[in-house]
Amino acid sequence: MAALPPQRPPACAGRFYEGTAERLNAQVQALLEPGAPRVDARAILCPHAGLIYSGAVAGAVYSRVTIPSTAILVGPNHTGYGPPLSVYSEGEWLLPGGAVTIAADLGRMFLARCPQAQPDHLAHQYEHCLEVQLPFLRALRPDIQILPIVVGFHDLETCQALGRVLAAIIEEAPTAPLLIASTDLTHCGPGFGQAPPPGMTAEAFAHRQDRLALDAAQTLDGERLHRTVEEHRITMCGYVPSTAVLFAAKGLGAGQASVVRYATSADISGDVDRVVGYGGVILN
Repeated sequence: MAALPPQRPPACAGRFYEGTAERLNAQVQALLEPGAPRVDARAILCPHAGLIYSGAVAGAVYSRVTIPSTAILVGPNHTGYGPPLSVYSEGEWLLPGGAVTIAADLGRMFLARCPQAQPDHLAHQYEHCLEVQLPFLRALRPDIQILPIVVGFHDLETCQALGRVLAAIIEEAPTAPLLIASTDLTHCGPGFGQAPPPGMTAEAFAHRQDRLALDAAQTLDGERLHRTVEEHRITMCGYVPSTAVLFAAKGLGAGQASVVRYATSADISGDVDRVVGYGGVILN
């Protein structure tokens, strides 16, 4: 198997977030809430759209959790490249103004425990869902190390297995990493492959669908979230990583999950007929 490139260039700088170090820092600082009380979270669910749309939700979440020295990021594979369970296990990821180092020791622990996983860069090369978390992590913890994982499977059994591995390596790590599931919620309207029911705007439908998903997430029941999304056809792109993270958090002893903030793209764009939902959840 080919070695991972030592550096991953940004895939969405200048599109999903500001493309220069100075402007990106200003953008992130404007989205954070310095006075918010912080908790030691086991995990979070956080959106991954362009920061102009979902950044306020992401900023509200990151402002309310203590950021440890490492973070494990799990997101969906939007591009279709790479294996079903891809981990970028060494090297560094570049951002405007610097780089974030991969937690290579954590990567080795993960690969040793998870036979389905493969060290891979193809699934990450053009993927935005984890990259957009990094400006917040770096702003709050400049020495942060990360383990990026992208998933392309959908079955519940693999979600459970991944959750068990994540819980195990977090328990073994010298300092417990923060576990981050990257997900947006309902995608509805032209270009998203889902139309709202007759007489309902995409925004109203997104609110209804997203409430079902967030209610399930707040029970800390990964199986319920997975079942709810599939039965109600909720177009939540990161429901698989979210399911795995719920299993892991529950295994680590999480006792509650709280929705910090919810919004939709319509809150920014004003377009109620083409909408994406964003929810931020803290599990502790």
